[in-house]
Amino acid sequence: MTVQTTTTTGTADAFAEEWRAWHAAQEARLADPHGFLAITGLHFLDAEPRRLPDAPGAWTTGPEGVTVVLGDGEELTVDGETVRGEHRFGVLPERGGVTALWGDVAIEVAKRGGNDIVRPRHPDHPLRTAFRGTPAFPPDPRWSVTGRYVAFDEPRPTTVGAAVEGLQHVYDAPGRIEFELDGRSLALTAFNGKAPGELLVLFTDATSGVTTYAANRALFVAPPAADGTVALDFNRAHNLPCAYTEFATCPLPPAENRLPVAVEAGEKIPYERAAGQGERS
Repeated sequence: MTVQTTTTTGTADAFAEEWRAWHAAQEARLADPHGFLAITGLHFLDAEPRRLPDAPGAWTTGPEGVTVVLGDGEELTVDGETVRGEHRFGVLPERGGVTALWGDVAIEVAKRGGNDIVRPRHPDHPLRTAFRGTPAFPPDPRWSVTGRYVAFDEPRPTTVGAAVEGLQHVYDAPGRIEFELDGRSLALTAFNGKAPGELLVLFTDATSGVTTYAANRALFVAPPAADGTVALDFNRAHNLPCAYTEFATCPLPPAENRLPVAVEAGEKIPYERAAGQGERS
């Protein structure tokens, strides 16, 4: 009995330590000098030249893509090259983008929801410099469950809303994940993740707007095994950037991904949002 208890404790300790390392890495990416907490504005471009309060130049977009016209004494660094005067970024792919540097400021030029945008990232932005981490539920192995991935006959184009009103995203959903939680049979539509074969699920649950961020949480899932088995570790359910800043265009979960159970695992409402949406810890 003593040996069994020691092994169980050691396994639990290792589980908690791996979670702490994961959470620390999440926060480090978020608080990077050019991470989402450094964004000072979300600017939608059109054919009318606009000068921005947090970036140099006059910006436009049109059939040939994004263009900036820099004034006297203004310059950017793009792909390691210094540019002055007029610079054409060209037509950008959906969810793609280019980063230009202006001193220690990174200027993201991207396309989101069919719109060309500019998002300057200033390392000294108060949201970033005052960041004190993200509260989370203590890691608990009971929230790590086994599921089964069921591929659709062909990927299903799925339109979802966005954190920015009026904006929509379209993703191809390759399949769904079926699993049980608290004795209930549930399923989540999955999108493609960042790595080959990886899956991404966006969801809300009964904690959303109470102890966790109301609009969405995200969970990456490792590629399915040959028999379709997947591991769903809800301890690693994390906030998207829109939980922290109004300048993010994050997707919302599809309607079928609203879980009717309370997933008391993963990241909670950020301190930056807590005052207006629920508890602070």
